[in-house]
Amino acid sequence: MTQPLIELKGVSKSFGNNQVLDNVDLTIYRGEALGIIGPSGTGKSTILRVIAGLIAPDAGEVYVQGVKREGLIEDAQDPVGISMVFQQAALFDSLTVEENVGFLLYQHSKLPRSRIRKLVEEKLDMVGLHGISNLYPSELSGGMRKRVSFARAIMSNPDNAAEGPEVLLYDEPTAGLDPIASTVIEDLIRDLQSRHGVCGTYAIVTHQDSTIRRTSDRLVFLYQGKVQWEGTVSDIDNTDDPLINQFLSGSVQGPIQVVG
Repeated sequence: MTQPLIELKGVSKSFGNNQVLDNVDLTIYRGEALGIIGPSGTGKSTILRVIAGLIAPDAGEVYVQGVKREGLIEDAQDPVGISMVFQQAALFDSLTVEENVGFLLYQHSKLPRSRIRKLVEEKLDMVGLHGISNLYPSELSGGMRKRVSFARAIMSNPDNAAEGPEVLLYDEPTAGLDPIASTVIEDLIRDLQSRHGVCGTYAIVTHQDSTIRRTSDRLVFLYQGKVQWEGTVSDIDNTDDPLINQFLSGSVQGPIQVVG
């Protein structure tokens, strides 16, 4: 059996009296596209932040390439790089696109500015945004801001390849976008993995049907802090699991409790 690239064992996480994750086991294998789905407020984004090392679980263990993580990502470098694309793009409004995409290198490398500019342009070309490096986030559409955040997430220092991201984590990358803009983002996610060979492993949190089907190979369904179902994308049309059927149909009738 192939060793998981990332593995969560018995992970639990609470915020105050709200238990968001409850003894979760999760695996991500090298080269796969894992979709994490489920109703809002069931811990999907929290799982991504635990995987990224941005928050620590209250209980359980996180392994990256077989090595147990101790503390947060800032405490010790993981065996492989993990980068995250946040739901709202999380760009710095006061910085240009170039400064946003090249932020890591400007802050943590000794590369000359001219070389960083060239690397920024290369990454912007990958996401289909040539010639916008001097613009500010406020001058971009929602879909363009998402793509800029992709370019920033895949940026790495060519002089230190070991620090480059191998895993990408996408948190609701098509949220708030119209169907056409969503298709552009969905295609880009697949292109970065296959055609460009950048970050060949990824996990994506989404609840949009088209994004689930077009960007994922394997799925886990999270509800009430637990993984309730697991299967391939093709399995979701053939399962008799009531949670999956209610989630995909959008019905208010079923085992998923309607909040509010």
